[in-house]
Amino acid sequence: MLTGLLQFIVNLGYFATAITFIFALKRMSHPSTARSGIVWAGYAMAFATVLTFVHPAIHGNYFLMIFAILIGGIIANVTAKNVAMTDMPQMIAIYNGVGSASAACIAAITLLRTGTLVESHNVAGTFRDLPPMLLLAGVGGLIGLVSFTGSIIAWMKLDGRMNKVVRIKGRNAINGALLMSAILFVIMLANVGAQDTAPSYTLIILLFIVAAALGILIAIPIGGADMPVVISLFNALTGLAVAFEGIATNNYGLVVSGMVVGAAGSLLTILMAKAMNRSLSNVLFSNFGEAQASTEEITGSLKPVPAVDAAMTMAYAQKVIIIPGYGLAVAQAQHKVAELTKLLQDKDVDVKFAIHPVAGRMPGHMNVLLAEAGIPYDLIFDLDEINEEFKDTDAVLVIGANDVVNPVARTDKSSPIYGMPILNADMAKQVFVVKRGQGAGFSGIENHLFYLDNTNMVYGDAQKMVNDMIASIKTL
Repeated sequence: MLTGLLQFIVNLGYFATAITFIFALKRMSHPSTARSGIVWAGYAMAFATVLTFVHPAIHGNYFLMIFAILIGGIIANVTAKNVAMTDMPQMIAIYNGVGSASAACIAAITLLRTGTLVESHNVAGTFRDLPPMLLLAGVGGLIGLVSFTGSIIAWMKLDGRMNKVVRIKGRNAINGALLMSAILFVIMLANVGAQDTAPSYTLIILLFIVAAALGILIAIPIGGADMPVVISLFNALTGLAVAFEGIATNNYGLVVSGMVVGAAGSLLTILMAKAMNRSLSNVLFSNFGEAQASTEEITGSLKPVPAVDAAMTMAYAQKVIIIPGYGLAVAQAQHKVAELTKLLQDKDVDVKFAIHPVAGRMPGHMNVLLAEAGIPYDLIFDLDEINEEFKDTDAVLVIGANDVVNPVARTDKSSPIYGMPILNADMAKQVFVVKRGQGAGFSGIENHLFYLDNTNMVYGDAQKMVNDMIASIKTL
C-alpha cells in the first residue's frame, strides 16, 4: 500500500516535471526569455533527480549516487563557466555525447541484470514479459552508443581536432550491415532473456562494439556545413534512447524527459534540413561538397578594397544589414561588431542583423554570439523576417558567411545548394564581404556574390578588419 502510494507520488512529480520542461522549451524559443527557460529546465531536472532517490524501485548505494552527482556537477560548473562563446558548439556536442553515453550505460546495466528487470516489472516467476523489456533496453543501448560516438566525432570536427572529411567507399553498405548486425544482436539478447536470467556477455559486448562503430562511420564523412543538422539529429537520438531506457526500467521520469528532448531535437532537425533544402537522408548518406563544378558561368571579377572604404560607405548610409557567419566566430569578432554597430547608430544609421538558420556550427550559434556581445535582440532578424528588406538597403556587411549568401542557390539547378533559402544580400545597393582568403564555402563551390558589380571584398582577419573600420569611422 505504502509502496503504491509512493510510486503514485513519484509519477505525479515526474508529470509535473514534464509540464515544466515543455514550459521551459517554450521560453527558450525567444532570445529575450531563453535564459529564464534554461533556469526553469534546470529546476525541473533537479526536482526529477530528487524524486528518483525516493523511487520505490531504487535500491542503490545512495552515497555513490550523491558522489557521482557532485563530481559531475563540479565538472559541468567549471567547464560551462570557462568555455568561450565561440566554443559553444563543441560543448553542446560533448554534453550530448555524455547524455547518450548515460543512456547506453543504463542499457548495459539493464541487460546485465535481467533478474532485476524481472523484479522491477513484477513478472512473477516467468520470463514471458521479459523479452519486450530487454528488446527496448537493447534498442536504447544501440541508439545511445550511435549518438555517443557520433557526438564525439562531431565534437572533434567542431574543435578542429579532425579537420579532414573522410570519404569511405561503400560506406552506406557498411553502415547498413552494421545496423542489421546490431538489430540481430538485440533480438538475440531478448531471446536469451526469455530462456534464462543469466545475461550473454558476448552478445552485449558485440552489440556495443558494433553500435559504437556505426556512430563513428555515420559522422566521419559529414562535413561542417551539415553539422547543425547532425548535432540536432544526435540530440534527438539521445532523447529517444533515454525514453526507451525509461520504459525498460519502469522509470517515467526518463520516459517523459527523453520524449521531450527527442521531440524537440526531431523538430529542430527537420527545420535545419528544410533551411538547407536537403532531406535528412541526403545529409547522412550523400557526400555533400564533392560536387565542385557549377554549370553557371562566373562573370565579373573579385574587387578587393581596404576596410576604410567599407567603413566610409556604411557611415554615410541610411540602412546597413550585417550578416554574420562562422568566420565571425573563428575570429572572435563579435565584440568589435557590437562596437561598430554602436558607432553607426550614433551616426543615425539603421543597423540590423540577418541570421540564416544554418549559419555557424549549431542552431542559434550566431544568435548566441551576438547576444554575448550585448547586441540588442530587436536588431537581430531571421531570414524570413528580413529578406525583403535587402533591396532597400544601402550597404550589406557579410562577415565570414559564404554559402548562405550565394545567389546560385536560386538560379543554378546543377549546384549542390540549389533550392536552399539564402539571404538576399546580392539585392542590396552595395555589399562588402570580409573574408580571410579566396577559398570556397563548405559546399565546395565558388560564391557568385563575390563577383557581382555591387560587391567588394575586404580580405583579412575579421576582428582586425572590423577594428580598422571602427578606427576609420572614429576619424570622421
